[in-house]
Amino acid sequence: MLEYEQDLWQQGKQFIAGVDEVGRGCLFGDVVAAAVILPKGLVLEEVNDSKKLSEKKRDALYEVIMAEALAIGVGIVDVRTIERINIKQAARLAMKIAVGRLDPDPDFLLVDAEKVDADMEQLAVIHGDALSQSIAAASIIAKVTRDRMCLQWDLQYPEYGIAIHKGYATKMHRERIVEFGATPMHRKTFLRNLEVEQQVLF
Repeated sequence: MLEYEQDLWQQGKQFIAGVDEVGRGCLFGDVVAAAVILPKGLVLEEVNDSKKLSEKKRDALYEVIMAEALAIGVGIVDVRTIERINIKQAARLAMKIAVGRLDPDPDFLLVDAEKVDADMEQLAVIHGDALSQSIAAASIIAKVTRDRMCLQWDLQYPEYGIAIHKGYATKMHRERIVEFGATPMHRKTFLRNLEVEQQVLF
């Protein structure tokens, strides 16, 4: 998990930021990105792609990363903006915001399969959250941050089960949208795609 980082450390890079986002594929809610700079040489044994970890393990690692990281930035882009500029651009914007909130400034970005709109050296790593400790740490921060937002949204819209499916297009979620209609937090552009498939889904 440190192969990319070690190569960059040997090149003299000091502040390597891992960058990842979560919520790109959801029907509901904001997209969240995180950027994390970990200390040179730090090994976090259990850090991995956040999707491969249990909620309990993610929560525990979130606390470790928050305590150990040199810098953490979080970027959030809301549903209205997602609808206006599309989800790909919104995810990139969330990453840019997250990187912009780092202090110290990074001297290199390792990004999970994306390019950040920032004037700094970077590398897009396919499946980066499973290959780079820095990206995996960012994926955990982003995932836990968004999951906690989902708990708040669940209080606002209890009929939809947001705390359970986190806004993804599960069978339960799709059925609740049909039953109760869409909320202001639902991504209407995503729902239009669902309507095309509706005869298959319901």
